[in-house]
Amino acid sequence: MKNKKENGLYWRRLDNSAKIFPISTGKKYSTVFRLSAVLKEKINPNVLEQAVKQALKKYQSFKVRMKPGLFWYYLEQNTKEPIVEEEQDYPCQYIDSKRNNDYLFKVTYFENKINIDIFHSLTDGNSGTTFFKEIIYTYLELMYPQVFHEEERKIKRIEYNTEDSYIKNYDKKAKSNASSKKAYRIKGKKIRLGAISVIHEIVDVEALKEECKKQQATITQYLTAVLIYSIYQENYKITAGKKPIKVCIPVNLKKYFASKTISNFFSYITVEAEMEKDKLDNFQKILNFVKQDFSQKLIEEEIIKTMSTNVKIGNNPLVRLIPLVIKKAIVRLSYIEIRKYTTTTFSNIGRIGIIGKYKDYIDYFLMLIAPEPVEKIKCSSCTFENKMTFTFTSILQDNHIEKRFYEFLRKKGMKIEIESNGVLDDISSKD
Repeated sequence: MKNKKENGLYWRRLDNSAKIFPISTGKKYSTVFRLSAVLKEKINPNVLEQAVKQALKKYQSFKVRMKPGLFWYYLEQNTKEPIVEEEQDYPCQYIDSKRNNDYLFKVTYFENKINIDIFHSLTDGNSGTTFFKEIIYTYLELMYPQVFHEEERKIKRIEYNTEDSYIKNYDKKAKSNASSKKAYRIKGKKIRLGAISVIHEIVDVEALKEECKKQQATITQYLTAVLIYSIYQENYKITAGKKPIKVCIPVNLKKYFASKTISNFFSYITVEAEMEKDKLDNFQKILNFVKQDFSQKLIEEEIIKTMSTNVKIGNNPLVRLIPLVIKKAIVRLSYIEIRKYTTTTFSNIGRIGIIGKYKDYIDYFLMLIAPEPVEKIKCSSCTFENKMTFTFTSILQDNHIEKRFYEFLRKKGMKIEIESNGVLDDISSKD
């Protein structure tokens, strides 16, 4: 979709996925995700600020603010400068636009780490990574001009657009086969209000690949099975769970459709594990089930059904004509109910590719997604070079699921480093 101009400022509509986030969001449901790059040297804040400003010149679609319209929110050109500051809060917090010069992303740093928190209405994890990489590239070029010359990274026109690829690709006749069963909810006492526990499990990716090869599984399938097994062992059995463990897996739709949009363009599949009905009482059975479920759901026909159902809801004439103030009340009342159909979310954005000499200055990347009152634990992962980082974000007081996950991989012979923000005790076994 082309940007439009009004009162001297460019504006554009939100994409189909982005529409729902500002209506449902709040301090409990931030719908913010974080990407982090851990560098090998301490961050220079002044250089980082210049890097963000330069990156925005190439990615103008991120230089926006959100405004309420009569029926939906929309994005408008932001003439203010972005704020870059030292990290002081928990990750994935609600972004208060008034304290952030109206931007929908927030860049922070701490020692040798650069973070970007992004409100999901702005973009998805795939496109967010593209923008974040531009910040990292520019930062390194400004820090080490003697190392990085113009020939290192070809200076060319960025090929992207802000079209709503959902509207372009959905099928009006497609019907979803989504389950109507509510999901098992992870139980436990919550930590103090506003706090988030973060545990990163940094795994040797070659050892992980070798284990996946033995099991004839992809990394996402294998880790999904380990996650379900960990929930089953540490929570489901203890609380005598009956409902299915349902794991939401976001899917990058650019793998299925030709799209260069920088806006949201993702869907999801839901792995629904009926633990008692299907006798999923050990890891091997769970993994076999997950592999079969992926093979049935992760195909273009099924992906189109899920995507199209969501588009049709947003495009419904009755929904479109409800004033924004009323939409807010309706959505916020129903959103908690909708979330009861998922136990947890696991988002794997895969390998983050960095070119040439730039990667010599980077240790690893992280991805985090915000937990919430219903999905009290959420999981994410990304890979850089030989390190795959699996991250738990949680609002629960115990870390038994995280520990079970760690111990399972460790017993498979994988070398794992643990990092956390210190909210909960270390999960590493004391040898």
